[in-house]
Amino acid sequence: MTDQNTRTEEFQVNGDALLAKVKELLHEGNIRRILIRDEAGKTLIEFPVTLGVVGVFLAPQLAAIGAIAALVTKCTIVVEKES
Repeated sequence: MTDQNTRTEEFQVNGDALLAKVKELLHEGNIRRILIRDEAGKTLIEFPVTLGVVGVFLAPQLAAIGAIAALVTKCTIVVEKES
């Protein structure tokens, strides 16, 4: 559920570029939540990004994203950002 202060962006990526794109988005900041969907639109993983959470706290999510990247050929990254 989004509110008035949140906007959504979608990025189509290949599986091999998935982890790099997520890391790039995390470095941009202002992200509230990330969803990764397969070609059919099914959500594979969804996780909130809390302000100040970096490094070791994101390691499990990044490991899961790496595993997903090995299984999918194309996917969509949905990013909720603070406006």
